[in-house]
Amino acid sequence: MAEQPLPKVRLDKWLWAARFFKTRAQAKAAIEGGKVHIDGQRAKPSKEITIGVEMVIRQGWDEKTVLVETLSEQRRGASEAALLYSETEASIALRAKRAEERKAANQSASFQDHRPSKKERRQIHRFKEQNL
Repeated sequence: MAEQPLPKVRLDKWLWAARFFKTRAQAKAAIEGGKVHIDGQRAKPSKEITIGVEMVIRQGWDEKTVLVETLSEQRRGASEAALLYSETEASIALRAKRAEERKAANQSASFQDHRPSKKERRQIHRFKEQNL
């Protein structure tokens, strides 16, 4: 009886199938931009991944650490795509903490409810010129 080799899937296809990115082109761009790391190393879009691989995916403000549970080259519904990976507990906690920090920072920032006056505009221009 011949032993079956472990299945492998291209990284960009898997990220697309797992619904981290809307298109394979976006997945490829994110990988090439250094937004995806496999086992602490930058990866290439053509890297073949296997089950059990840990990867860090950065999307916007969030950074997710996920473990590959199953492989798929086909994009299916969101409920099926969620079965392809599991996010680590530490990653979930860190994302929640950072979201709270961002929310608190936005609430403490004061925004003006009017356009700058002529005097305020001059001050803004002076400030920008000094800090070039």
